[in-house]
Amino acid sequence: MDYIIIAEAYGKIDGTTKRLEMTDYLVELLKKTPKEVISKVIYLTQGKLYPDFVGVEMGVAEKLAIRALMRATGNSENSIQAELQRRGDIGETAEKLLSKRKQSTFFTKPLTVQRVYETLDKLAKTSGSGAVDTKMGLFSGLLTDASPQEAKWLIRTVTGNLRIGIADMTVLDALAIAYGGGKEAREKIERAYNISSDLGRVASVVAEKGIEGIEQFQVRVGEPIRPMLAERLGVPEEILEKFGGKCLAEYKYDGERIQAHKNGDTVLLFSRRLENISDQYPDVMELIRIQIDAKDAILEAECVAIDLESGDMRPFQELMHRRRKYGIQTAITQYPVSLFTFDVLYVNGTDLTQKSLPQRRQTLERIIKQNIRLKPASQQLVKTSKQLEDFFEKAIEEGCEGLMCKSVGDDSVYQAGNRGWLWIKYKRDYKSEMSDTVDLVVVGAFHGRGKRAGAYGALLLATYNPEKDTFETVTKCGTGFTDKDLSQLYEMLQTHVIAHKNARVQSTLEADVWFEPAVVLEILGAEVTLSPIHMAAMDSIRKNSGMAIRFPRFTGKYRTDKSPQDATTSKEIVEMYKGQLKKIGELLP
Repeated sequence: MDYIIIAEAYGKIDGTTKRLEMTDYLVELLKKTPKEVISKVIYLTQGKLYPDFVGVEMGVAEKLAIRALMRATGNSENSIQAELQRRGDIGETAEKLLSKRKQSTFFTKPLTVQRVYETLDKLAKTSGSGAVDTKMGLFSGLLTDASPQEAKWLIRTVTGNLRIGIADMTVLDALAIAYGGGKEAREKIERAYNISSDLGRVASVVAEKGIEGIEQFQVRVGEPIRPMLAERLGVPEEILEKFGGKCLAEYKYDGERIQAHKNGDTVLLFSRRLENISDQYPDVMELIRIQIDAKDAILEAECVAIDLESGDMRPFQELMHRRRKYGIQTAITQYPVSLFTFDVLYVNGTDLTQKSLPQRRQTLERIIKQNIRLKPASQQLVKTSKQLEDFFEKAIEEGCEGLMCKSVGDDSVYQAGNRGWLWIKYKRDYKSEMSDTVDLVVVGAFHGRGKRAGAYGALLLATYNPEKDTFETVTKCGTGFTDKDLSQLYEMLQTHVIAHKNARVQSTLEADVWFEPAVVLEILGAEVTLSPIHMAAMDSIRKNSGMAIRFPRFTGKYRTDKSPQDATTSKEIVEMYKGQLKKIGELLP
């Protein structure tokens, strides 16, 4: 398959802001793709070579890309920089320069998807002495044979700036239409993705074996399962009502959520964003290896910083000292951790995700050899609001954030990759106005003035709507940022700048700069109000009104542990608003 087919499809997708058109163009591309390279096309369309959990990145900085472009076009660095300054995009710069290139075509050969993928794979895995020159040589070889249009997307891909607005959910829709007979097949394909986190493998199976193959899709140790998420409520009575009068209340620890995979003596650890973080927690790997009595297992736990002398849990911020490449052994000594397991998803060849929570918990307790460093999360079956409040107070006293309340019904399966009312977060701050923080996605920015000239004066922030797979604006925030934050955010967001509003972003405001949804920030506001301007939960309370956060302030916390899809949802904002009204009603005479 020629790479130009992909490049042409990307051009069409990039040229529209309509979600349905994007899906149609992607379906068209998939139908042209031979089954043997479908996984590679999917990965490239995601801007990667492998699923995130494999941890292979192309790692080509813009400076190296410019050097490769110099070799392929014969242009000087100054002329390339001048063109880049005019266009503001390295891909469009490459396209323009190659369109001016005068060369014979006798010694070039068309780029194929196989060649592009294999070259980029070799480039990504090149390391050690001379790696930069080797990478530059490999990439310039592709650019030399590339057409201007191909060069645009090649250089965007290797620099991590593909930015065509294709999200995982759009790919799933396209796979269902192209190979499953229609969108009605989406649910089965999505489940395969949720239990494997590998869109390429899912695409290969559905392309080669159809829906029958997808129905046989199995959990595999080593492939992280996309985590189940929770809704939130702040009133015990409402929580119990949701669960039919009883629920399992479990400590909500202030730590890092980890999914541990054990295969014999081999242990892998994944973050909630499905990144392999095994190297940061060798002590946790050893705990799993020794204390889990199962040959193969996948379990979830909260990793919490702890004071070994007192046994007290330490704040989440201390745990972040473990996020390092070097000095791990020193960090283990300075910042010891304990592991509180709260779910098991797979044991000795058996997929437990479709089992009820009580069944999973029973299995979890059976396979754990408990000690002070590894134990099941504290929990209690509650049937009254007083029991829930009392257990909540105990959790707070012991250093937790609050409780996770979970259904114990026959339908209490593990909803991989989904947020629902089978799990509900209960934290004290939900009970009074908006004293709790929210995690919002940066989707746009407004230029600063005065002291902030040359930086962003305010950011446009959004909630996530999982039903529509969209990001809905909820506030503009320009408070709480230090000078260092402003500089850091500007650099952080530069790689996510796009020419127009992302197709998944719902906004009536026109930002000065638009970003692909990628960066998540923790925000604290005064209250949630109705808004005729912002799009979060539009029409849910009042027709033609959405939700807005008044007087937002950045807390200083960058939620690098969360993907955009893990951000606070629009439904959660609605529940916070309703909680405010209920609180006001209680205070009125």
